[in-house]
Amino acid sequence: PVTLKMRLGWDETSINAPELARIAESEGVKLITVHGRTRNQFYKGEADWRAIHAVRDAVRLPLIANGDLTRPEDAPALLRQSGADAVMIGRGSYGAPWVVGQTGDYLHHGFYTDAPMGAALARLVADHHEAMLSHYGTTLGMRQARKHLDWYLQTSRAQASQDERRALMTCENPVETHGWIEELFSRSQQIDHAKGRAA
Repeated sequence: PVTLKMRLGWDETSINAPELARIAESEGVKLITVHGRTRNQFYKGEADWRAIHAVRDAVRLPLIANGDLTRPEDAPALLRQSGADAVMIGRGSYGAPWVVGQTGDYLHHGFYTDAPMGAALARLVADHHEAMLSHYGTTLGMRQARKHLDWYLQTSRAQASQDERRALMTCENPVETHGWIEELFSRSQQIDHAKGRAA
């Protein structure tokens, strides 16, 4: 099946997502995802979840809403305001891939488990790093993994000094990198978010 992901429009004077959605539906597209910003906004300002509802009103296709979903607790509001059938998490999962499962749990059960921290987080980051090396090869994988390591550092309270952070981000040896991952993330404390509130 062919699916389509788009923004609300080019800028505030050309909000054309509903029109594009109708055209896409008539051409056989099977699902549409809408990010609640214009192209000119890039990632500035806040996503307009309510504006996505105009696409819901325009087509019968399954609709996915995207934009600024960083906490599981916000998913019900995104669904309600957009009229969408599902949510998509993009940048909100950078350095916190578990937020996807947490959001599913929250939508279906009204609660979710805590994010990993300490030794559990170190294992997750090490496994992710190893998977990237396996996929890309060691040389390219080490470089590609750096942005993910940086996101993990930002998301967790890894208490890394500037020298430690620099050592992790510039290391060229996978074994040494895994040593740094173990050292830094084992002493992390996940940033607190409200947990377990009823949906």
